[in-house]
Amino acid sequence: MAVQTNNQIQTNNSDDLLTALQSCHTLPLWTQMTRLNPPLPNPKCRPHIWEFDKIRPHLLKAGEEITEKQAERRVLMLVNPERDAPYTTDTIYAGLQLVMPNETAPAHRHTAFAMRFIIEGQGGFTAVHGRRIRMQRGDVILTPTWNWHDHGKDGSGPMIWLDGLDLPNFMHFPVHFVEHFKDPRYPAVDVESEDSPIVFPWATMKKELDSGSGDYVVRPYLKSDGSQVSKILGGSAARLNPGFTSPEVQETASSVYHVVEGSGHSTIGDQKIVWKRGDTFCIPAWYAYKHIADAGPEPVYLYRFDDKPMLKALGFFRDSTVDVESLVSE
Repeated sequence: MAVQTNNQIQTNNSDDLLTALQSCHTLPLWTQMTRLNPPLPNPKCRPHIWEFDKIRPHLLKAGEEITEKQAERRVLMLVNPERDAPYTTDTIYAGLQLVMPNETAPAHRHTAFAMRFIIEGQGGFTAVHGRRIRMQRGDVILTPTWNWHDHGKDGSGPMIWLDGLDLPNFMHFPVHFVEHFKDPRYPAVDVESEDSPIVFPWATMKKELDSGSGDYVVRPYLKSDGSQVSKILGGSAARLNPGFTSPEVQETASSVYHVVEGSGHSTIGDQKIVWKRGDTFCIPAWYAYKHIADAGPEPVYLYRFDDKPMLKALGFFRDSTVDVESLVSE
C-alpha cells in the first residue's frame, strides 16, 4: 500500500481548502500577496513613440474614406503596444483627431475630461457649451466634463489636433457615458481665445517659456486662480535649449509628450526614443527619464499632459527624490 508523505498530505489539504474557498467565491490573499503588493510600481504600458509623418497620411486617407457622420469623431487612437485601446498609458488616452473643410464633428457631451493640443491647420474651431473658439497651432483647449461641444472647419486643408482624455480610468470606474445633442451643432457665439478660460494660446505660453532663465524651463497650464486645469489631468510646456539635457525624473505620474518644435531624444528607462517636430511619445509611471535636445540651432519646445492631479488628490503621487512619511488626520 502506498504511503503518502507529509508534503503530499499538505498539498491535498491545500487543494481541498482552495476548492472549498472557490465554492463560496473567496480566494486566499496569501497566494497572491506578491502580485497585489509589488515592491515597486509596475505599469503594464511601456514607453513608445508615434511618429507624425508616418501616421499623418493614414489620417488623411481616413478623411477621404470615412465621413464625419460615419465616425462621429475621426480619430486615430495612440494605443500602447502592451495594451488595447483606450490605453496610451495605464491612465491616459491620446488620439490624433482630424476635421476636414466644411465638416462638423457633431455635438455631444460626456463624463470624460479632454485637453486638446492643436497641431496643424487653419480655420478650425471648437464650440464648448455655447462658445465658439478658433483653433490655432500650439493652443491648448479644454473640454470640461459634461459640456456640450462640437468641432468644425472652415477654409481649405485639414485640421489636426492631439486629444488627451482620462478614458482609461473609466475601465475601472464604470460611470462614463455620452449624450448626443439633437442637432449637429450646439448653438454658440464666437469668443476670442484670449477671453476664454478654457483656451491657453501658444503665443502666451511660448513667451513665458522664453522669458524664463536657464537652459530648461517648464511652465504649467493653470486656471486663472492658479489651480490645475482639472482634478484628473494636468499639463505643462517646456523649453530645452540646443544641446542641453533636462534633469532626470522618476515619478508615479505617467505622461504623454508632444514635440512642438525642434528635435532630440529621450532616455526612458533603458530605452532611447528619438523624436522630432510633430511626434508624440508616452512615459509610463516610474520610468526614469530625461530629454536631450539636438545641437541646434533652435530650442526644443515640448507639450505634456499627465495624470499628476489625480494621483496627488488620491495621495498616490511619489517621486524618487522624496521619501516623506506623514500622518494626516482630519
